[in-house]
Amino acid sequence: MTGFRVKHGMTKCNMETLTEGFRKALSLILNLDKELLGIICLSLKVSGLALLISTALGLPIGALMGLKRFPLRGVVVSFMNTFMGLPPVVVGLFVYLLLSRSGPLGFMGLLYTPSAMVIAQTILAFPIVTSLSHSAIVSVDPIMQQASITLGATSSQVTLTIIGEARYGIMSGVIAAFGRVMAEVGAILIVGGNIAGYTRVMTTTIALETDKGNFELAIALGIILLLISLSINIFLHLIQKKSMIRTK
Repeated sequence: MTGFRVKHGMTKCNMETLTEGFRKALSLILNLDKELLGIICLSLKVSGLALLISTALGLPIGALMGLKRFPLRGVVVSFMNTFMGLPPVVVGLFVYLLLSRSGPLGFMGLLYTPSAMVIAQTILAFPIVTSLSHSAIVSVDPIMQQASITLGATSSQVTLTIIGEARYGIMSGVIAAFGRVMAEVGAILIVGGNIAGYTRVMTTTIALETDKGNFELAIALGIILLLISLSINIFLHLIQKKSMIRTK
């Protein structure tokens, strides 16, 4: 009986702590807490820059893989598909060794900076954008290319026409890459150091504050991260729906 009372008391205490944590978390969100907003803005900035760089690099390479025949093309496609599942901690370790003082790029002093985090997230997003862009482009009906050539289109015009037809699939790849980097924690924790006010983003803050027992900030950021994830998934669903309607 005593054991039941102790267990019941602990459960009640945990529920009260959780309820109080949610109450304070909502207060932080509604009052636009300065620390909360800073962490969110840095997260969006780092992930946004990584997405822009990976798209600028990955889309042309994905288009090249889908439109041109070249030696070892199949090997490159296989590598890109494999790298889509790169473990974040491995990427973090690689970037850390690259940017550490004894590393080849150590002289740049980028370790434990937002720039190092952008590099790590770019490496994670790049193969996703490249592979899904390639898949979208090769899925375009070959008749489109033949019709464009028949109508006298130049090589660049044919390429732009095919990319235009594959735009929904390409956008889906970009959104999927953004979702991956926004939810990433391992790589940026290693190369960013989770420094307060400098390299602390949503995912790393949630991990740190949970360990410290400061649940209100962790819960507030968790709610924001879930809302961002929901928005990404809704946007992705709408794009896929438009793509399906277009192909019918």
